[in-house]
Amino acid sequence: MKIGIPKEIVKGETRVALIPSMVSALIKMNHEVLVEKGAGAESSFSDQEYEQAGAVIIKNAQELFKRAEVILKVQPPEMNEADLLNEGGTFIGFLAPLNNLDLVKKFIDRKITAFAMEFVPRISRAQSMDALSAMATVSGYKAILIAANMLGKMFPLLMTAAGTIPPANVLILGAGVAGLQAIASAKRMGARVEAFDPRPAVREQVQSLGATFIEMELPEEDVETEGGYAREQSEAFLVKEQEAIANRLPKTDVVISTAQIFGKKAPLLITEEMVKLMPEGSVIIDLAAEQGGNCELTEAGKTVEKHGVKIFGAVNLPATVPVHASQMYSKTITNLFKQLFKEDKLNFEDEITQKSCITHQGKVVNELVASTLNKGGK
Repeated sequence: MKIGIPKEIVKGETRVALIPSMVSALIKMNHEVLVEKGAGAESSFSDQEYEQAGAVIIKNAQELFKRAEVILKVQPPEMNEADLLNEGGTFIGFLAPLNNLDLVKKFIDRKITAFAMEFVPRISRAQSMDALSAMATVSGYKAILIAANMLGKMFPLLMTAAGTIPPANVLILGAGVAGLQAIASAKRMGARVEAFDPRPAVREQVQSLGATFIEMELPEEDVETEGGYAREQSEAFLVKEQEAIANRLPKTDVVISTAQIFGKKAPLLITEEMVKLMPEGSVIIDLAAEQGGNCELTEAGKTVEKHGVKIFGAVNLPATVPVHASQMYSKTITNLFKQLFKEDKLNFEDEITQKSCITHQGKVVNELVASTLNKGGK
């Protein structure tokens, strides 16, 4: 097959969908790889490296889309990119289809077979294709670095001739992949770390990284879906969460908030009144900013200071670590491609194909997206 790698055009996006080493892997499988000129430049991968790996460098996006049967991307296509896709062609990448219904409609009209990286099921044999977890690892790591840079204190305990410097107190909200990486990174920097998550099952993971797990009284509700994602909770449950978090805030220097619900608005974990409890000069890094934020005062893509607290609405942190983020994303998308096309035709009996596919042959084949599209009207 002819696989196309276009240059990402979304502002601030520095990642590339395929790095040179993965080009070699696909060429060994007798595929042809076309790479738009400069596609890897912002990730520090030169055109020369792609050529040495066996790729063909294409001068512009129009020619690349015209020649490619399959397009691999990081960001969802802009509408002008969707127009360039060959009718009946294949797209693999992040799609955010629930928020991009016009794009879904365009794919239906052009009979595009589209696979969304964020819809890859969280099952054991699909772990190597889990781009969400890979990018969450980057986000958790980078969130701690940003917090350390913004905080007017040092993270580690220091015994100096000028006196003892106590360690910073870091609170991680949510012990998923991003949260666990944030815990590990904060501990490596010498901070005192606590973590909160309504799922008792993650207690051992938190403690194994050296952090203190914050207990809360749990209402009798399921806290996660069968696919391993957090489930939307009742108002009473959220109140219990807020109470447990509020008790820790007066002595907290840094909060890293990672709680998200797949396909829905992020839960509100920190109200404005709770922000007022935090010490002057403390920092909140809200990794759920693009979903509305876990903090009531978060503004996506901005740093605001309210009640003496700096609140950073983090957006696309993986793009700030483009070399390794591209490396990890490239591996996951290559593994998904290999899985999807290991036979002569797509196998929709396979759970990975079935759940990651959004549109096929002019129809929406994902139930959640189809339901959302019907509610919004065609």
